[in-house]
Amino acid sequence: MLELRPNCECCDRDLPPASAEARICTFECTFCADCAEGALKGVCPNCGGGFAPRPIRPAAKLVRYPASTVRVLKPEGCGAT
Repeated sequence: MLELRPNCECCDRDLPPASAEARICTFECTFCADCAEGALKGVCPNCGGGFAPRPIRPAAKLVRYPASTVRVLKPEGCGAT
């Protein structure tokens, strides 16, 4: 099950579970659309894979299967790979 991480790893933008702006790679690294498509040019800096829009978990399922509250942030930001 997806963790639904709460933020962009580059800019620390909040990405709530219903955000259409969240992008993930196959390892579930999470970035906002601006960073994924802009600074990262569609390539995950952690694994080298591509991005896809993160699915939105129905609100009713969030009660039983909550989103992660653990924030992951690359201290060097989007510029480093």
